[in-house]
Amino acid sequence: MCTDERYQRGMATRREVLGNEHVNRAEASKTAFDAPFQRLITEMAWGTLWASDTLDRPTRSLITIAILAALGRPEELALHLRATAHTGATPEQVREALMHVAVYAGVPAANSAFALAKRILAPEPPVE
Repeated sequence: MCTDERYQRGMATRREVLGNEHVNRAEASKTAFDAPFQRLITEMAWGTLWASDTLDRPTRSLITIAILAALGRPEELALHLRATAHTGATPEQVREALMHVAVYAGVPAANSAFALAKRILAPEPPVE
């Protein structure tokens, strides 16, 4: 597949997962400096990995959330937590993925991710 096809497929996938509003904002803020980087991630992350049908979208979403939580990347994690509205990953599945993060990447990483996920996915009163 040529890179233009991969880019177009990636942009379509990116819009499906992250939503048009986010992608439009990202495209509007793109500069000559970061345009090659934006093209790279659109082709590789979105046009190759996320567009592949080997794993379904909820699974890819959960893997991404777990990796971002383990790496302590709250901005990207928040983006992908919000994207679960489009990917089909449920709050219960996200909770299980973050429990894996606690065991395999550490409780502090999971604790931070849970706090963020609670604000985004489950804004409810505390359980007594």
